Amino acid sequence: MNFEITAENVAHLHCAAQYLEMTEDYRDENLITRTEVYLNEVVAQSLEKCVQVLCSCETMLPVADHVGIVDKCVDAIAKNACKEQLVAGLSRLECDSGPIDAKGRCLEWWIEDLSVLTIDLYQRIISVMVSRGIRQDSVIASVMHYAQTSLKGIGKSQIWNPARTTPVTVEAGQRVIVETLVNLLPNEKSSLIPIDFLFGMLRMAIMVDSSLACRLALERRIAGRLEMVSLDDLLIPSVQTGDSLFDVDTIHRILVHFLQIIEQAEDDDCGYESDGGIGSPSHGSLLKVGRLIDAYLAEIAPDPYLSFHKFVGMIEVLPDYARVIDDGLYRAVDIYLKAHPILTEHERKKICKFIDCEKLSQEACNHAAQNDRLPAHMAVRVLYFEQLRLKSAITGTSALSGYMMGSSGAPSAAMSPRDTYAALRRENRDLKLEISRMRVRLSDLEKEQVCMKQGMMDKSGNGKTFLTSISRGIGKFGIFGGPTAGKQHKNGTGRKSRSSSRRRGYSLS
Repeated sequence: MNFEITAENVAHLHCAAQYLEMTEDYRDENLITRTEVYLNEVVAQSLEKCVQVLCSCETMLPVADHVGIVDKCVDAIAKNACKEQLVAGLSRLECDSGPIDAKGRCLEWWIEDLSVLTIDLYQRIISVMVSRGIRQDSVIASVMHYAQTSLKGIGKSQIWNPARTTPVTVEAGQRVIVETLVNLLPNEKSSLIPIDFLFGMLRMAIMVDSSLACRLALERRIAGRLEMVSLDDLLIPSVQTGDSLFDVDTIHRILVHFLQIIEQAEDDDCGYESDGGIGSPSHGSLLKVGRLIDAYLAEIAPDPYLSFHKFVGMIEVLPDYARVIDDGLYRAVDIYLKAHPILTEHERKKICKFIDCEKLSQEACNHAAQNDRLPAHMAVRVLYFEQLRLKSAITGTSALSGYMMGSSGAPSAAMSPRDTYAALRRENRDLKLEISRMRVRLSDLEKEQVCMKQGMMDKSGNGKTFLTSISRGIGKFGIFGGPTAGKQHKNGTGRKSRSSSRRRGYSLS
């Protein structure tokens, strides 16, 4: 029987021939041999035909995998992709120097073809490609394209719009797709993955209720580049019914991961004597994140369903040195107090204690002094520091110089614990040096006192009291009476001199 073998039917023919044992023992060039030749000489040489064969295997995967068709096609796809990467490496230098979108245009020849496969087959292909040394940017571009084609709605307004609060219909299998794609992404330190794609995957992971490990992996990736995030990225809508409008818990975890990364980076430095700290990349990132979180707090503060504990938790997770000025924090707190008038006095005091009045600008201080939503003690603190500012302006001295000025005398940003520790060590050394100088000076004064005492004792003689000798010594040097005291002592009578000495002695006692 004469028939044609194609990419669409070769998988079925090969499986049937294997089942029927149509080997060379029964006839030369039997069906098994013919299908194997077609797979090796035609299918394996073309990535498009390999994809077609794999698509036809989806309905009979256990059998097709058992007879080796899937492995043969997967290896062929990985081999062709790596071969193309080596051959066309020079021509892609221009693409490599551009953004990820430009690289994607150079890689469309195989990325689009793989997007039609099921997630299981796609995972096997990408894993083999990675093991054979395919570039990370190629893997990222492929994963992004597969996510946009397989995850319904990702990248569209109904998913990315922060104002959306209605639940999104989740199709079966999307949870597996999200978790698999997250596992296929390169290591967490890779900066090639666009930050908006990571947030898109995180939103999808929350919507499809993916595993905690999947969401934490995305949150850690975002935390490593949190200083590059925009405010709109943080406004993730909450999918929990009866909860706040935005997912505050997720942002709180991301912020905790970020602070752990900053702490780890500081621990990896050469110690407190290093040049890090103020002006270092880690501290600069922390200041950027501080401003970002203040803007985020102001954005979520009007939410009437936002609980007090969640709002306070977002405030207190950031250290004090993450904010140079507290105007943004004050604005967020004021918005929250206005949107939640039923807060108790204790809650209002608790939320206002995080505002440092010394770090408020003149405009913020003027607003706070007239703000009736603030507790009374907060207004008193504002007025107190306002008086200090006025006094500093009048006298020309800075009442807040100990906080706002660094060792160089120039205004400095908020100091991290490591910088504070280094500054304290320098001050400690200076104090020790000053104490040593004072000890030397004290020792010299003690020696001078002993010499003066011995000389006065020798001159007093005949059992005269020590106080009398001191009074005479003082009179001799003219400390009380001036230069004429010695002359008065010579010209006066002995009785008068002795009575005068006694009076001076009594006065010293």
